[in-house]
Amino acid sequence: MLLEGKVALVTGANRGIGKGIAERFAAEGACVAINYLPDEGRDEEAQAVADSLGEAGIAVAGDVSSRTDVERTVAQAVEKFGRLDIAVNNAGIEIKRPFLEVPDEEWHAVLNVNLYGAFLISQVAARQIVKQGGGGKIINISSVHEDIAFPQYTAYCASKGGMRMLTRNVALELAPHRINVNAIAPGAIATPINQALLKDSAAVGEMERLIPWGRLGKPEDIAALAVYLAGSESDYVTGATFYIDGGLTQNITTH
Repeated sequence: MLLEGKVALVTGANRGIGKGIAERFAAEGACVAINYLPDEGRDEEAQAVADSLGEAGIAVAGDVSSRTDVERTVAQAVEKFGRLDIAVNNAGIEIKRPFLEVPDEEWHAVLNVNLYGAFLISQVAARQIVKQGGGGKIINISSVHEDIAFPQYTAYCASKGGMRMLTRNVALELAPHRINVNAIAPGAIATPINQALLKDSAAVGEMERLIPWGRLGKPEDIAALAVYLAGSESDYVTGATFYIDGGLTQNITTH
């Protein structure tokens, strides 16, 4: 198993890509802290994921845009499993709104979760990894929209563009501590965040037409790459963004 003996924290892991990554990490031998933003529905989802992992899972509620919550989340993972080796910044939100109509509160909400949250988790996790020694891994779940414009989602694109440079800069600063920092940029993935798209068969068909591979991605596609970036085989890989989109980015940028 590729992650045997490792401890991972995955944010937003109660559903979608985060859930897929958490389950795959556990299958590869890791213990996993399932972070989620608490509410009645998410509480049940997160606990179900943790329960499915048995002794290798724990559900940890916390808002990634709150330093107090993040510090508590990391502390709970360490208390349960004794250390922390891997942090995955997956929690994210998007709000559709024409640029001229974006209110301040929506802009801040998206940036606070998607970018500031990734900063907080990365910093607090890295401090723990440096303290315990032995190196570690930070994986940022970005988006093809760190590179491709997405009208009516300006805040989301700005947050993912910021994550691109967060990844690169932090990778340089943490390299002396043997902490690898990389990003995964998914394309169109069939997850709850894309429910509106998935319910529109015409929109799905149009998206599939744009994807050279001919289908939407699955959480399992992202999880497979995350395992590589979390394991020892990627020790010489840092500061990189990996597009996993069935060729969507190349198709759009070449037309």
